[in-house]
Amino acid sequence: MRSTTLLALLALVLLYLVSGALVFRALEQPHEQQAQRELGEVREKFLRAHPCVSDQELGLLIKEVADALGGGADPETNSTSNSSHSAWDLGSAFFFSGTIITTIGYGNVALHTDAGRLFCIFYALVGIPLFGILLAGVGDRLGSSLRRGIGHIEAIFLKWHVPPELVRVLSAMLFLLIGCLLFVLTPTFVFCYMEDWSKLEAIYFVIVTLTTVGFGDYVAGADPRQDSPAYQPLVWFWILLGLAYFASVLTTIGNWLRVVSRRTRAEVGCGLLRQGLSEPLCVCLAGNRGVCLWVTSPPLPSWLGLPDLANKNAESQPGQHSETPPLENTQKLALRGGVKPVRPRGPGRPRDKDVPV
Repeated sequence: MRSTTLLALLALVLLYLVSGALVFRALEQPHEQQAQRELGEVREKFLRAHPCVSDQELGLLIKEVADALGGGADPETNSTSNSSHSAWDLGSAFFFSGTIITTIGYGNVALHTDAGRLFCIFYALVGIPLFGILLAGVGDRLGSSLRRGIGHIEAIFLKWHVPPELVRVLSAMLFLLIGCLLFVLTPTFVFCYMEDWSKLEAIYFVIVTLTTVGFGDYVAGADPRQDSPAYQPLVWFWILLGLAYFASVLTTIGNWLRVVSRRTRAEVGCGLLRQGLSEPLCVCLAGNRGVCLWVTSPPLPSWLGLPDLANKNAESQPGQHSETPPLENTQKLALRGGVKPVRPRGPGRPRDKDVPV
């Protein structure tokens, strides 16, 4: 990537970040200030109702409660209840390990022991690359299966004499539609039923999870009422398949962008040669291996940065152009891997395989 392109992309990202910061501040700061005012009113009301409690003692109690909640304590459970809910049962611990190697990291459950933090360091260093390999394999297999199924639909469209360009557009839209139906819309309704969330909260959790943002304000299975040990492991397998699908989509988009970039470079090179050469172009062909140009002498201009491969003994003069230029006055420019001249055939020398007849 060129320096100018990189700087322009950096400026675009910074502008995007600043605009996002302004919007989020405008939307969320009033809510934060309102919550702070309500907390102050509740605090003053409690102190008036209990004059024996000082402001310092109440502040210390609030801090200890906040620390306990951050450590995973349940405010609805007291020491006399018989609740067996734990943030570190086997299912929850499996889900927590999955959020480490997927780099989601919700943050609703955190490590509080030095031994746990030390183990997490080495666990993440090994697990993240391992999950990346698994994700690539699952994404490739999932994308192949979806494309195979869509291929049968494409064959039906082609039998109906639908134009191939329209078939490609419909197949791409169908690929996105099936993926969104399986990994976005269906889980949204499942979480609405299982977690008693609204549709906005459920789709918010789905998108935040599959983009690996993972704020942690909404986490499937974090509610103590979800006592099924298999629920959160099943959620993790959905995360695996959803991330694999999005990885296959990004791979497809990347391949398409590379093809577009290659074609653009070839077309730009063709335009430069048209502008810089004094001799007219004879043929301009677009093939699978790049753009091949047949041009006649004189030598290429130096500003193209290409080596001079013109025949110095060319008999043609600038401004003259024959319908079929002689082979010794012709260059073949392959605008993909460099410049390759056409070597004349001599007695006993076979014809080059890549030179058209």
